[in-house]
Amino acid sequence: MKILLVEPEFPIPSKERNHRSYLPIGLLKLSTYHKKKGDLVKLARGNISLEELGFEPDRIFVTSLFTYWRESVKKSVEHYRSLFPHAKICVGGIYASLMPDDCKEYTGCDDVYVGVHSEAEKVIPDYDMLANPHNLGFQIIHASRGCIRNCKFCGVHRIEPDFSYKRSIKSEIRSNRLVFYDNNILANSHIKDILREIADFKYKGKHVSCESQCGFDARLLTPEIAKLIKKARFLNVRIAWDGPWSDFRKIKKRIDMLVDAGYKSKDIFVFMIYNWDIDFNEMLKKVKKCREWRVQIADCRFRPINQKYDKYSPLKKQTYNDYYIHPKWADELVKRFRRIVRRQNICVRMGFKKYSQKLEARGGRDRGIRRRLMQQLRHFGYNISKIRQVIPVKDGFKVNVRVSKENYEVILSADYQVRSITKRE
Repeated sequence: MKILLVEPEFPIPSKERNHRSYLPIGLLKLSTYHKKKGDLVKLARGNISLEELGFEPDRIFVTSLFTYWRESVKKSVEHYRSLFPHAKICVGGIYASLMPDDCKEYTGCDDVYVGVHSEAEKVIPDYDMLANPHNLGFQIIHASRGCIRNCKFCGVHRIEPDFSYKRSIKSEIRSNRLVFYDNNILANSHIKDILREIADFKYKGKHVSCESQCGFDARLLTPEIAKLIKKARFLNVRIAWDGPWSDFRKIKKRIDMLVDAGYKSKDIFVFMIYNWDIDFNEMLKKVKKCREWRVQIADCRFRPINQKYDKYSPLKKQTYNDYYIHPKWADELVKRFRRIVRRQNICVRMGFKKYSQKLEARGGRDRGIRRRLMQQLRHFGYNISKIRQVIPVKDGFKVNVRVSKENYEVILSADYQVRSITKRE
């Protein structure tokens, strides 16, 4: 059988197509599953022509993401229906699982698949279906499915209603960077064993690093688990503060656990859902607490799980007809909150006491200098452990760098080219 897997043309910048947030992991698993059955499989990322595709499929599987991106799904179904009128078209994914009746009627597909494909879930994703798969730099992995919570703003309990988990993931590792897609990774009763095996595991002779896309359930975090998370080399650690401001002592206790485990406070993120039941003024109190603790905020704008449109734009005045605005919020407050969070994150990340556009520009410049310098020094054979301070000097910059336990002073030109490298006594 000939199988066509379709990722619609979602409104995602092309450079982010292979970003860990958008990779069509479900389709890649279906690819492996069908190839094991002896099927011929092709992946179409967007609405491509018959000439580009080069074969006529018997079945077409189209994935879906957010409900408010349903128009992209409809366009793909219509496109491939026009090319292959006799092929059966099935839509799966998030939108299909949350709104199956709407999906079938709106897109005109033949079938809708709700939830997780239990057989495809058992296989390794077929990353070779992607362009330049070896440059991907990470592997998406699950140690569990579902969630033990039933938060009213979340659709996980409808997409993955049953919580299931693995005892080990070691045999699945194919990369030095793992991105866990678990909705509640700490709810796995074997999480301590999994974290220990990651801490000790090497892939191609090198330790792996990790990230939990959905963060960690703060209610399940303990000092022991925080230390194991650190030993397993998890980066960009995130915990959620979905509740009221009055929960701040509980949140601070969890942040302290992560700091005690070895994380810097500025590298810790707190998820906050806004445009929701908690009003703007109380959310501001939560934001101020995060600034006091010197942690960053990962803000999440709420949309109902059956929202069919979202034309939000940060640069113009809008109404409920453009995007969902909670009765306790207003367009001005939604955008003001996002602006406050962004500026506060810059201050926390860069160590600024107060935000200014000038300081933000300087921070962006310094990041660019560090990136260019890192590339050049590695090309010269230096094993860099830390780039410390960037200091403007006449006709360029002076940068203090630590290389293999020794300190060096690097002089850069105004266009960030290395002029000299001097070992400091």
